[in-house]
Amino acid sequence: MSDLKNIKEFLDENPGYIKVGASRLSKRLQCSEEDASIALKEARGVSNANENNNKVLTEFEKFLDDSKIDFSDVVSVKFWQTQSGNPRFSVVTKNDKKSHEDLKKEIEEFAATYSERKSIQYPINNGDPVLYEISLPDIHYGKLHSNTLVEIEGQFMGVLTDLVDKAVGLNIEKILLPIGNDGMNSEGMRQSTTKGTPQHDSDGWKETFRGYWNLMVMAIDMLKEIAPVSVVVVSGNHDYERMYYAGDVIAGWYRNDESVEVDNSEESRKYFEYGKNMLMFTHGDNEKPQDMPLIMATERPEMFARTEFRETHCGHFHKEQVNEYRGVKVRFLPSICPNDEWHKRMGYDSKRAAQAFIWSKSKGLEGYIQSNI
Repeated sequence: MSDLKNIKEFLDENPGYIKVGASRLSKRLQCSEEDASIALKEARGVSNANENNNKVLTEFEKFLDDSKIDFSDVVSVKFWQTQSGNPRFSVVTKNDKKSHEDLKKEIEEFAATYSERKSIQYPINNGDPVLYEISLPDIHYGKLHSNTLVEIEGQFMGVLTDLVDKAVGLNIEKILLPIGNDGMNSEGMRQSTTKGTPQHDSDGWKETFRGYWNLMVMAIDMLKEIAPVSVVVVSGNHDYERMYYAGDVIAGWYRNDESVEVDNSEESRKYFEYGKNMLMFTHGDNEKPQDMPLIMATERPEMFARTEFRETHCGHFHKEQVNEYRGVKVRFLPSICPNDEWHKRMGYDSKRAAQAFIWSKSKGLEGYIQSNI
């Protein structure tokens, strides 16, 4: 895709991609970074981009003055941002100089790319603080069906954005993002589930692995602008091994980011405590639902004793099912994954949806929000 008009139309149809940088967008659409940068600037608002361009240019000029470096002696510049949102520069000077216009263009592209990565100063809102759990299990990234990977990524970011928009007004203290639960469709090169059931993938194992964790980084980057994010990595029956590897990549990516914490521990069941709430995350293909209350109490007895509201959230079935056992709700959550040919032939069908849960520290679950495809 090389036509600037087509890129703008893509961003209009997939607003979740507005948050990504020009480099990542150009790779997905196979267009030039220059066209991607122009389209993103217009999508984000030219005035906002210009404001950030001017700010970064001013900071860079001040940096050169303080360092006693003449603009004409600069050959290359590296840019980055601190956690507080301040730009930083690393300058190389040589006889072979870049032009003033080339440097200005690089800085403008940097400012446009990071125009929404300002200092993360979370606002103090009225009302009781809540945990906002956004759960999108079983996306089966790389699965062969009627949608391309770009379309699946756009749908993922679209429902994520929708769930965030619908939460406006909540005093979100923390965002909980369980990832995995068959995040990828197969274990990769052998194109099968973990136990060996053959799978049909749309792309190579390297492309789907890199594509999946890049998509999760895109989502986390968007969410951490709202509130600190706790990521819980849950392995599924399709990607038990690869999800652990992807979790390690993501944990390493955010190792120095105080606004993101990643639980990629080796246990197959993960636990999260918030106020009087106890949440267990598991794929749901091994345990019997009626056994889950006892499993929770046995594996985390102190957490079980401290809490009053307890739930287990599972994937696997791609549709919503809720039961209660001994006061513990067991939820199997819906999925946004489209059906492949085998599921269509077998007559399996379920509504494609994603859900987000609102947890009060003292009152438990206060409701959930749904986004449908």
